[in-house]
This record gives sequence, C-alpha cells and structure tokens, in this order.
Amino acid sequence: MEPLRLPILVFLSLLLLPLAKPDLGSDRGALLALRSAVGGRTLLWNVTLQSPCSWAGVKCENNRVVVLRLPGVALSGALPNGIFGNLTALRTLSLRLNALKGALPSDLASCANLRNLYLQGNFFSGEIPEFLLTLRDLVRLNLASNNFSGEIPVGFNSLTRLRTLYVENNQFSGSIPELKLPNLEQFNVSNNLLNGSIPAKLRTFKSDSFLGNTLCGGPLGLCPGDNASLPNGPQVNIDGNGHKRKLSGGVIAGIVIGCVVAALVILVLLIFLCRKSSQKRSSVDVAALKHAESEIPRDKPPSADAENGGYNNGYSVAAAAAAAMTPANGNKSEPNNSNTASGAKKLVFFGNAARVFDLEDLLRASAEVLGKGTFGTAYKAVLEAGTVVAVKRLKDVTITDKEFREKIESVGAMDHENLVPLRAYYYSRDEKLLVYDYMPMGSLSALLHGNKGAGRTPLNWEIRSGIALGAARGIQYLHSQGPNVSHGNIKSSNILLTKSYNGRVSDFGLAHLVGPSSTPNRVAGYRAPEVTDPKKVSQKADVYSFGVLLLEILTGKPPTHALLNEEGVDLPRWVQSIVKEEWTAEVFDIELLRYQNVEEEMVQLLQLAIDCAEQYPDRRPTMSEVTSRIEDLCRSTIKDEPQPDLVKEASDMSYR
Repeated sequence: MEPLRLPILVFLSLLLLPLAKPDLGSDRGALLALRSAVGGRTLLWNVTLQSPCSWAGVKCENNRVVVLRLPGVALSGALPNGIFGNLTALRTLSLRLNALKGALPSDLASCANLRNLYLQGNFFSGEIPEFLLTLRDLVRLNLASNNFSGEIPVGFNSLTRLRTLYVENNQFSGSIPELKLPNLEQFNVSNNLLNGSIPAKLRTFKSDSFLGNTLCGGPLGLCPGDNASLPNGPQVNIDGNGHKRKLSGGVIAGIVIGCVVAALVILVLLIFLCRKSSQKRSSVDVAALKHAESEIPRDKPPSADAENGGYNNGYSVAAAAAAAMTPANGNKSEPNNSNTASGAKKLVFFGNAARVFDLEDLLRASAEVLGKGTFGTAYKAVLEAGTVVAVKRLKDVTITDKEFREKIESVGAMDHENLVPLRAYYYSRDEKLLVYDYMPMGSLSALLHGNKGAGRTPLNWEIRSGIALGAARGIQYLHSQGPNVSHGNIKSSNILLTKSYNGRVSDFGLAHLVGPSSTPNRVAGYRAPEVTDPKKVSQKADVYSFGVLLLEILTGKPPTHALLNEEGVDLPRWVQSIVKEEWTAEVFDIELLRYQNVEEEMVQLLQLAIDCAEQYPDRRPTMSEVTSRIEDLCRSTIKDEPQPDLVKEASDMSYR
C-alpha cells in the first residue's frame, strides 16, 4: 500500500490546485505567458523584478493586477486561453490599436470584476461570444474596428451597468435588437451590414451612430410605410371610451387646404428674399457662388488639424465667404474699413508680395477645404491664372478694427525662411481672410500619422532631424522679436513642409486675434502645465510645446489620445517612464530603429526633448539653445543614406 500513497498525493494536489487562492505570483505568470504568446515592442518588462506592478502598463491594488493597458504596442497573433483565467482581479483591460486576431479567449469570463474593456483597432473575428455577456460589471465596452460578424446579441441587456457600447466598423448583420440599457450614454453601430428599423430606445442617439448601414427610423428619417404624422397628430382621435375614430372628410379637406395655402405663402416669401438678395450682390461672381463641391482625392493624406479628422469636400471661396462679406444693408458702408476706396473692397498686401490677383480673383477661385483648425477654416485656392494660395478664414475675431490691423501688420512683417509667409489679408465687419503661400507637402502631422499603409515611405533620420531644425529656427526667430513675442499654438499640424521637406512654422501671431471660444482645447497634449490662459503663453511655454513636438517626431506617436473614460496618454510622462527603466530603444519609432548609425544623435535629440518638456519653466532651455543643439547633432549625422537593419520588422502601430 505504501507505494500507492505518492501517486495519490500528487493526484489530490493537482485536483486541488485550481482551488488555490490567486495571488500576485499567478498574475505575474499570466503576464509573462501573454508576453510569450503575442510579443510586442514595449513588452520588454524587467523580469528580474519579482513584482510586476512596476512594469509598463500594469497597475496593482491589494497585491493583485487590476489594470493592464497595452495600447498600440504592436501585439500580434491570437490571445490563447489560460492567461486571463489567472488575472481575475482585472478591472480595466486595454489592448486597442494592435494587430491581435482570432476569437476572444473564453477564460476572459473569469474576469468577473472587469469594468472597462477596450479592444478596438485589432483584427478580432467571429461572433460576440456569450461569455462576454456574463461580465455584469462592464461599464465601457469598445469592440470597434475589428472583424466581428453575426448579429448583435440581445444578451447585451444583461449588462445593466453599461454606459458605452461601440461596435462600429465591423461586419455585424441583421437588425439592431431592442436594447434596454438604462445607463447607456455612448452608442455606435455605424459601418456594419445592419438593416431594418432603429429601436425606439436608441433613437435619441445622433445619426452618426447609425450611418453606413441600411437602417431607417429615428435620426435617419422615416422607414418605408411609416406615417409621417406625429403619434398624437390629427389623423386619429380618441373617444371617451378610448377607441380610435377617423377624422371626417371636411376636417381632412381643411387640413389639405391649409397646407397648400401655407406652402404658397412660403414660396412667395422665398421668391421675394431671393430677389432682394440678388439686388444686393455687388461684384461677387454669381457663378462662383454656385460652384459645385469638388471631390478630394482619396489618397491625399488627412489634415490632422481638421476637427473632423481629415479633408472635406471643397467649394469656391466665394460660396463660403461672399454672404458674410456682403453688407447686411445695401446702403450701409463698411465701418472703419481702411482697405476700401470708394466702397471697393480690397486685399491688403504686405511688403514686396506680388500683387498678381485681387479680391475678386480670390472669390472666384476654386477651392478645397484643407482643414477646420483652431483659428478657422483653411482652403487651398486655385486662381484662374493658375496661382495657388492658402486662405485662412478666421472665426471668433472679437478685437476692434484698429487692434486687428495693428496686430496683423506685425504678423505680416515677420520674414524668415522657416515661417510660412503671410502675403495679404482682407478685413471687414463680418469677414476676415488671411492669404498665405501654399505648402504642397502638407503638415508634419499628416506626414507622421497620415498614411500607415504598405505604400508609406519610411521617414529617415535626415528628414526628421531636418524638419525639427527648420521648426526650431522659425520659432527662435519669433522669440527674437521681443521678450513678449511667442507663438502660443505649436503643434505638428502647424509645421508645414516645402517640397524639400524643410519645416516652416504657420499660424504664428494668431493667438491674440480670436475670442475665448476658439482657444481652450487648441493645444491639448502640447500645452505647458503652467499655462492657464491660452492667450498668455510665454516663450518658455513655447519651448515645452516644441519639446512635445520633438518627442512626436522621435516616437511617431501623437501627443495625447483620451478615449472615453480611459486615462489619456501623456507623451512626455510616458517617455520619461520608459527612459527611467533604461528601455530607451523602446521609445523610438520603428522606422527610426532601421538606421543603426544614428543612435547617438537620436538619444541626444531625445534628451533635448525631455529638457524642453521639463515641468518647471526655469529648467527649460531657450529656443536659441535648442536650435544650437539641434544644429550640432545634425552636423554630426552621416549624410550617406544608411542601410536598414536586417531584422524582422514589427508592424508600425501608432501609440494612441
């Protein structure tokens, strides 16, 4: 009997093993298993540390891992079972913007405390698994931009705490089920294969939540066969017994006659207003006002400064501005308009700028919208003579005529090869236009983040350091104009590029022209911590913003991306945490890691960026010092194009 005791003990130990209480050791083992399964360029955790709580993306409470955030770190492959069954204390899991594929692991059901699950921007596929609908504590669920298919399950109704449900950009089909989620605040099913009527409970959401499907009802308009009348409209009446009874023929005829009369009155008013408007138009080209919206090429990189995230369809500048430029009263002249002569509106040109066009030429120009940015909408305008300019139509200008002219004259006087020159302006009571040279290569933001496809040309060290140097020289020139002169809005979308990739600074001098409604969020991620008034930005605050810009150039990552209630990524803080752990190589964009003979210069520029992004202003260098340091490291760069390192390249996923 004695020889049988050992196997029995081993068997009982294995049987009771799952009943053992999970601890930080099991969490650590699960994280290491995850790293082995899916890799990733920032999962070089310091495994010599027994506790995983100091690893990047990991947060612990009560000796358990409760948060795991690994966004945009080039994770790839499928998530195996056997990992999340040990991470049972997880409350937040973020694996967004990676290259994970396949079905979700079934042991994710063991994470019963999960509140926030962010899986968007991967290649997960299959139907939504039933076990996901058992996570009753879920508050935020984002499955957008994957390859999920099948129907949207009605089982979502079991997630009564759910406030966010994003499933857009997938392959879901069928109809939207009746979702009765009392706390639902954010909802999106756009760009799927859905059809049918939008359930009544969801019709409070905007149309953007449903576009790209074959849906109807609610914000998308009536479904075929729906009655256009209101639920309590005149077509039905209720008698005292609660029975519906039809309206009489006389009442119906009266309603019809009333509608016809109302339509005639509206038509007469429209004709009157159109005639009155046409009489008041002076020299604005009528054909330009009717200029059709032009199609923007799909392969053009999006403008990162656009509020909608990309280019819009274009139209003539006149169509956008002529109505506002026409006086409200035909006999009323422009108040204090110094660029009018005998009532004629004119462009005011600066310095030696060529006067090859006038206001009428500009209004007749065909145009496309480049972006809706901080201070207004920017257009690319192609004049009849073939001249191409950029026109910025300012918004929320609240200062007086005199103040505007004084400030814009000082902007027009700025002259440096690394500034986008302001050539002319137009000012009236209702319209303010600025005319710049057009930069054909777009912005640094579009260059870094616009095209992540297979046809993207890698941005080498020479291009990136050259752009950084040009931007630094432009900002240094601005600061040299006086101790109180600053830019106030430094960001990658305001660094425009010439055909030779020389960086030029734009939007300088405009921060003091606009009202408060345009300024509060304009430099999110770039703003220095001491800045409380966006109109009062010091030169040291400009240095901070430029430091963030350098980090963006080196890492290839945008400075901030806050999603729902998930903690936003602060780029300087993230970089400092990585460097502190002596994983400096993990900071750099993969496109830069291809070039092995410029590592020293890259580290030097990284140190400069960190110095610029110091929390305390007096610790930051001046722009003169910054420019000098970039010039030194550019001079030391080998000019010959380096060969790519022959290593397996990971997919380039932006850090969001």
